[in-house]
Amino acid sequence: MGPPLLIWAAITRNPAALYRAAKLIIRIIVAIVGIRLRVHGIEHIQMHRAAVYAFNHSSNVEPPLAFLALSRLFPKLRVLYKAELRKLPVLVWVFDAAGFVPVDRQNRDQSLPAVDSAVDALRSGASFVIFPEGTRSRTGELLPFKKGGFVMALKAQVPIVPCVIRGTRDAMRLGSSVVHPVTVDVTICAPVETAGKMLSDRDGLIDAVRSAISTTLAAG
Repeated sequence: MGPPLLIWAAITRNPAALYRAAKLIIRIIVAIVGIRLRVHGIEHIQMHRAAVYAFNHSSNVEPPLAFLALSRLFPKLRVLYKAELRKLPVLVWVFDAAGFVPVDRQNRDQSLPAVDSAVDALRSGASFVIFPEGTRSRTGELLPFKKGGFVMALKAQVPIVPCVIRGTRDAMRLGSSVVHPVTVDVTICAPVETAGKMLSDRDGLIDAVRSAISTTLAAG
């Protein structure tokens, strides 16, 4: 469905059709593999302002499920993703059309302009999904958080919303291509505000978001 939708998005200069198609495709795939998605805390979705939604990460099934959990924000929802995913055919064109922002964490000359691009998008009203651990946790324990998503939230003065996703390690284990039918729960926590904070407050902001995710994970 990618190429015709891309042509339509280019003609209309409106990515809304891409988001509707993505939501439909993810729902179909989730139904086929038998995953049941339950979303808690939807009152914390920031419908009237931009925000950064920070998820824990332990499985490849999490990005599309996180995207689906926040579908109320379509088409003003974007993703900060690893630059190596740009090798994927067709999908990379969809990412570009939707305004997703690639970050090469090994290349500071690329990562800084990418963060600035995300800041501009936040200021224009778009929200972002990030996985601050940067890679999947092999054990389910939280890994150290990368700083880029927190820097862009501080620069744009938008809140970070901690989000916890559970059940995905049972759905698709690291190193496996098999998806198992499970129930996945997404809990959207109260936003952590950045208004009035400066870049020097970055570490405290990271600690607050990490603590919220860790506490919610521990509570089961």
